[in-house]
Amino acid sequence: MIRSRQSELHERITIIGDVKCASFVPWIRRHADKLGLSQNFLHAGAERIELEVAGPVELIDMLEMGCSLGPIDVWVDEIQRRIVNATDTPPPEQHPS
Repeated sequence: MIRSRQSELHERITIIGDVKCASFVPWIRRHADKLGLSQNFLHAGAERIELEVAGPVELIDMLEMGCSLGPIDVWVDEIQRRIVNATDTPPPEQHPS
C-alpha cells in the first residue's frame, strides 16, 4: 500500500489526566506501532504525557481516539493536538514589509 505523503503530518499530542505513565506509555507505543505511526515521547508524568507522532492524519485521529479511551487504569481528561510540521507543504508566503 502506498500512502500519499501530502497527508502525512507531525503532530504534538498532549494527554492530560490521571495517566499513570508507567502503563500508558507502553500502551501508546504499541498502538502507534500497530497504526504505523512514528512516535517520540517528550514528557511522561503522572498527570501529563506529551509526544510527537508522524503519519497520515487519519491514523493520528485513530490514535487519539484510542488514547481517549485508554487502558482501564487510566483516566484521560483532555487531549490537545498541535501540528508541528506538515510534510510536503509549501512554506508560507513572505510579504514585503
